Amino acid sequence: MSNSEIAGIFENLYNILSIDEKTKFEALAYQRVARELQSMPDDVSDLYDKYGIGGLMKIPGVGKGIAQHIIEYLKTGKIEKYEKIKSEYPIDFKDLFRIEGLGPKKAILLYKKLGIKNLNDLKKAAEEHKIADIPGFGKKSEELILKNISMLASLHGRILLAQGLNEARKIISYLTKSDFIDRCFIAGSTRRMKETLGDIDILATSKDSKKTMDLFINFEDARSVMIKGETKTTILLSTGVTCDLRVINDASFGAALQYFTGSKDHNIKIRKIAIGNNYKLNEYGLFYNDSNIAASKDEKFIYNRLNMDYIPPEMREDRGEIELALQHRIPELISLNDIKGDLHLHTKESDGLNTTEEMVNAALEKRYEYIAMTNHTKNLKIAHGIGDQDFIKYFDTVDKLNQKYKIKILKGAEVDILKDGSLDLKDETLGQMDCVIASVHMNISMEKEDMTQRVINAIKTGKVNILGHPTGRLINKRSSYEIELDEVSKYCEKYKTALEINSSPERLDLNDENILKTSKYNVYYSINTDSHNIYGYDFMELGVGTARRGWLGKEKVINTMDLNGLMKFLKK
Repeated sequence: MSNSEIAGIFENLYNILSIDEKTKFEALAYQRVARELQSMPDDVSDLYDKYGIGGLMKIPGVGKGIAQHIIEYLKTGKIEKYEKIKSEYPIDFKDLFRIEGLGPKKAILLYKKLGIKNLNDLKKAAEEHKIADIPGFGKKSEELILKNISMLASLHGRILLAQGLNEARKIISYLTKSDFIDRCFIAGSTRRMKETLGDIDILATSKDSKKTMDLFINFEDARSVMIKGETKTTILLSTGVTCDLRVINDASFGAALQYFTGSKDHNIKIRKIAIGNNYKLNEYGLFYNDSNIAASKDEKFIYNRLNMDYIPPEMREDRGEIELALQHRIPELISLNDIKGDLHLHTKESDGLNTTEEMVNAALEKRYEYIAMTNHTKNLKIAHGIGDQDFIKYFDTVDKLNQKYKIKILKGAEVDILKDGSLDLKDETLGQMDCVIASVHMNISMEKEDMTQRVINAIKTGKVNILGHPTGRLINKRSSYEIELDEVSKYCEKYKTALEINSSPERLDLNDENILKTSKYNVYYSINTDSHNIYGYDFMELGVGTARRGWLGKEKVINTMDLNGLMKFLKK
């Protein structure tokens, strides 16, 4: 818990200090450490307890001053420097930054002009049309603010899949340390890998149900107990969502896992099929003649007894998967083990937190065959994008590392697609690259026809290997920009440009529905993490889960190819 809390404070210090040129570099130091804290697996409180201030100073970017701030927070729950600055700017930056286009300068301007501190204040001001007249905004900005606020309201109480998975696994690790709990499994929408979660479901088998529930309600992230019973207990977590723990009979485990995985629509259809075959299906088992158990302990056997293929959890959304299963045509879905490399990575050369060599070593731990270094280009100033000469110089570094390590490091870039569809680097520079990702980052409020043509123009250059995060959405923050994916897919097919499935927790773009939509074309996909530090590689699981929800097999994903196959594809 300490990591996210301290990171939040450092992010706010960055937000306030970054508006003044005199404190800009100090601000960047706080931002860098905030990102490190958010992504590192070790809790800073544990590091300090074990190794003191020296342990904290081993965190990248943490010097003595920032280390002392961390210690101050661990001991007092506050950082005096932040408390003083906050009194001058009592703004909930995290809340306001959920609105696309609101950065530190604009948030502070709104506070100074209208006293806006949070999203409720912003909504009220926009509804009263007070924002349009402020320099830097205008009527269209005001309309977009209200549109984004409406979208956020519809997502209230839901957390990102990455948060839910992390929390569920922490709970399972905590419970299974006891000697009376036999096994625990994730169920519900978390198991189906939905991009946002309204709650978390966990199933357990145990020798002592009462002890299990007593242990569960004392989990460190439990904020309150909603319901407590011998077979089901619900707690409210600090993330703001609830978690249900059900203790079930081992003999019914398969049926319970099938039932509590869902989805509701999927289960209704499966139960109807069971009835049509003279069975009754519920969370206790598949029964014949209402009493004789046909299957219960094994989830796969339940599907088989109903004369259908086993349906992977990610597909269980009643989108045609049941009909496929009855025809024994369920596809073999991609798995995490199929991934041979990551083709979208950032380093310190732009806005990454680690050196190229550190990113290489982290990839070696994943046993990857290849990776691509794809820093931002100069148009994206906020991400410290670099220009043509900087890339040429950087490629010397890549050449040296390729001689040193037994992994292929591809030269690449995440090139900005400019407003007219041209690319943000010279053809000569792009020609020296192995892997070019092209992405839209700016001017995202274009009309659908214009945005579609903009992206098509980029693909038609023949220089683009991968179209990065193709709809530009940020989950719980920003809707997709207007784009016609059918038209884009036709050009991706023609020019052999892969569509990215970006595994970043806030993106998952393309999402499952758009994968299903575009896969009717002869297009390929690339599942990448868009990592900005060494911990980001772990997000590959989210992208693979999203691909599975989109029914993809490995044959359509370019980074499941061996190096020779990949290079043939990239060379078009």
